[in-house]
Amino acid sequence: MPRHTLLNNINHQHTRVLHRFSAEYGDNIASTLVFPTEFTELQKEYPILLRRDAADNQYQAIALLGFAADENLYLNSQQPSGWDARYIPASIEKGPFLIGFQRQSDDPDDAPNPVVHIDMDHPKISEQYGQQLFLPQGGNSPYLEHISARLQAIHQGLATAPAMFAAFTELELIEPVNIEFSLNNGEKYRLTGNYCINTARLAALRGAQLEQLHQAGFLQLAYAIVNSMSNIRSLIERKNHLSQAPTATVSDKPL
Repeated sequence: MPRHTLLNNINHQHTRVLHRFSAEYGDNIASTLVFPTEFTELQKEYPILLRRDAADNQYQAIALLGFAADENLYLNSQQPSGWDARYIPASIEKGPFLIGFQRQSDDPDDAPNPVVHIDMDHPKISEQYGQQLFLPQGGNSPYLEHISARLQAIHQGLATAPAMFAAFTELELIEPVNIEFSLNNGEKYRLTGNYCINTARLAALRGAQLEQLHQAGFLQLAYAIVNSMSNIRSLIERKNHLSQAPTATVSDKPL
């Protein structure tokens, strides 16, 4: 069971975190939630797809990491960090850290402020190995500053996403996509339940609609999703390499 606690430099002075990624730490997942604040970096490495949340049927964005359950094609034990990409999605890189909220006063009208919590039962927690969280004199370590920035990106992304998806929906930019491909060894895959941006409708936007999307900062995010789709082919190449085969074909078709 997770054991969340408010992070502080007294109780956690000697706590360390393993900034390494592998199946033994639970990183063998086929997709992970991603946020608008990181789309610009994500598009360089991962396919960004949209899905509907089973709980509330709202859109959410994911980075596709593999094609089967418990498959993460970016895990690579030959890499120093265990991750074979220049950018690691914030929802994975944050490891045992999460955002909590704390009121600074007893006034119920005061909005709670986001604060950093840590799961002390997380498998990456250690007392002997890994990254220090605090400097000997008590200040935050460079690693903790980095993680805090990643948590801030998640926090801001969660706030931005609903308005972004509402704008995409209003302009009818979201469409279902069916991803089908065959590996060189003959295995066939078909991924369903995903959505992408309709490139024709996006390119056809004019006037007030285009300006509105641009001013909100959502135009570049829509194009980041579109551009990221080319990473499906490189993901298939990773799968082929894992299967010891040379090339594959891919077709992206709306359902």
